[in-house]
Parts: sequence; structure tokens; C-alpha cells
Amino acid sequence: MFDLNRLRVMKVVDKGPVPLPPLDGNYTPDKVGPLRTDLKPLEIVQPEGPSFTINGHEINWQKWKIRFGFTSREGLVLHTVSYLDKDELRPILYRASLSEMVVPYGDPTAPVNRNNAFDAGEYGIGALANALELGCDCLGEIKYFSANLVDGEGNAIVIKNAVCLHEEDFGILWKHTDWRTGQVEVRRSRRLVLSSISTVGNYEYGFFWYFYQDGTIQFEVKLTGILHTQALEPGERVPYGNLIAPQLVAAHHQHFFNVRMDMMIDGVGNSIYEVNTSSMPPGPDNPYENGFIPVSTQLTTETEAVRDMDIRSSRYWKIVNPGKKNHVGDPVGYKLFPGENAFPFASDNSSLIKRAGFLKHHLWCTPYRAEEKYASGDYPNQHAGGAGLSSWVQLNSVTSVTHFSFGAAA
Repeated sequence: MFDLNRLRVMKVVDKGPVPLPPLDGNYTPDKVGPLRTDLKPLEIVQPEGPSFTINGHEINWQKWKIRFGFTSREGLVLHTVSYLDKDELRPILYRASLSEMVVPYGDPTAPVNRNNAFDAGEYGIGALANALELGCDCLGEIKYFSANLVDGEGNAIVIKNAVCLHEEDFGILWKHTDWRTGQVEVRRSRRLVLSSISTVGNYEYGFFWYFYQDGTIQFEVKLTGILHTQALEPGERVPYGNLIAPQLVAAHHQHFFNVRMDMMIDGVGNSIYEVNTSSMPPGPDNPYENGFIPVSTQLTTETEAVRDMDIRSSRYWKIVNPGKKNHVGDPVGYKLFPGENAFPFASDNSSLIKRAGFLKHHLWCTPYRAEEKYASGDYPNQHAGGAGLSSWVQLNSVTSVTHFSFGAAA
């Protein structure tokens, strides 16, 4: 343990000598031999160029209009995302970004028990962005954007090719075969991809915003890199990690991401509803007892809108604008699909949960406040805890902005 303020070593953890694992674990081609050669080339060709147009940091593609930025802490940030519906440009998102990212380890022994990295709030996902390369990180007709940031001493720096923009074929969007006439109709799907990749120590994180032709927006994080490992005595095993090679253990850990989405569906004044599907009671309206219905409940305050996933009721959430109706008379809105997720395994009394209280729930909704951007507060590094979403919702104001947390265990 090192005190950066006093520049003094405060504590040394020495578990004694452990023999080196017998395998070297090198992964570079010069160490592992030639890579696979049995795949023939797959070319992605757009002879007329890409379908998007760019004006500075504004992108126009299909019906989409997207502005984006890049910060040291969050990395990619979306601004004023809109969709052109006939002659009307309809707003969807005012701002969206990675709010926080935490990687807690499950090894209770020193020094790994202190490994609870806040990769956004402590290190800065944007500051650790890769300089991307054509043909390696992205394929096809690519447009790159550099990130203009500052280092820890306030000096201007440029990360070349920090953001990648390209199109991808995404298989079938819609298909139907009329078995009466034999007529077949197929519409292929194409999506626009806005992405960046950051290296945080031993891990790489790829952040991908996808925009689809049917109006869907998707955020995906791809995890890669190498494992954080420790040497063990011959024949030794530990319950809090997996033996991945002789005398080499990788500790169990989790990766959590929180995304802040400031929704603006057809303007301000959006509301959020939770939708749970329930079985209909038996009776005259359900004689075969097979009926089930979705039940929508408005979440009106911040404490009401601290929610968790529930696969038993196929739970999802929808953000609607009650002031504007669609063609069947219902309020226009967007549906939030939760996808894969997890809960933390650390105790509520742990330093991790005190500093990252947002991990305890999947959905948090707060009204727009410009200063409330980061799920763990402005300064999570060595913070005593209690900042961020878990404290903001205590105001119990009317809901609006949506924070969605998702995680995985490894």
C-alpha cells in the first residue's frame, strides 16, 4: 500500500515464495506458432462508399441524425439522437453515455480483496481509448474520429482514431412467405455502428452503439483481453477462483456497467412505466386458463423507480411521452429491453457496495439534473461511500432520466 500524498510505503503484503507455474502463458503469434490458415478471405466491399454522411460530429444515416462527443471519463457520448419520420424529425435521446463501470473481485485475501476498480470514475474509459487500425478493429468503409483530451496535468493530448464509424449487414430484418401464393418477401437489416475500445490494465472493453433501420438503439459491451492471475503451490486449489493452468488461478470477479440515458422522446415530459406479464385468473373470460396479459404501472417517483429485472414476469420498462399519441391512440414510447444481467455478491457492508450502491438494483430513474451524471458520484476514488444514485433518489422527485445497470459474473 502506497500513500500518494505522503509518497510513503504504508504496507507490504508478502505471502512468501511460491514456485513459478510451469507454463509460460505467452499468447503472441511468435510464441504460440502460426494462427489458423484454413479460412478463405472474406471481403466487405462498398463500391459506392458508405451510406452515411458526416458534418463534423453529426452523423446522418437512413432516418437517423446523431451527434456524438468523447470525454476522458465516459468515452463515447451520444447527443440529440433523432429519427426522421416522414417530414418530422423526432427526438429520442438528449444524452447517453457510460456513467460508471466497476469490476469487483471475489478473492477475500490480500491484496486482491482491494481490487474493486471503478474503470470510468477512477481511471477514465475515454483516456484509456485505443488508437484503432483499419482491418484490425473495424472492417469495411470506415470513418475514424480522433479524441481531443487532456492528461492528468492538463496538457492537451490527441488519441488518433479513438472512434470508429461503419455499417454492418445484420442478416434478416423481416421475412414472410405466403404459403397460399408462394410469394416470398425478405428485407435485409443493416445497422450503423459507432464504437471505441479501451484498454484498462489486463482487460479490453469494446463499446458499441448500434442504430437499426427499424428505429432500435442497442448498446453492447464486448469484453476481451487477458486474465488477472496468481501463482499457487503445486496441488493447491482455492474456492474463489478457477485453475486455468497448473499452479495458476484466476479469481472470480464481476463486471458491471451503468448507462445513463437522458430520454427525450418527442420532447420533454417523458414518463416511465414498468410492464409485468401475469396470468389471467380462471373464469368465464379465461375458460381454458391459458390467458396472460401485460400490466403497465407508472413509476412516478425516484424511490418507486428503483427496480430489478424479473424473468418470471417478463419484466421490461417503457419510456413514453403522454402528450403525443401514435396511430392507435396510445402514447408514443420506447421499450427498454434489459438483456443479460447479474447482481453483486459483495456484502452491503463492503467498501465496494458503499461506493457503488447503484449495483444493488438494475434500474434507477431520476429527473434531469445537469450535475447528476455519474452513478457513483463525481469522485469515487477512496470515497467513503453513499454518493451517486443511491443518494440522489432520496430526494424522491418525479422520475425522468433513466440509469440502467447491467453486469456479468466471470
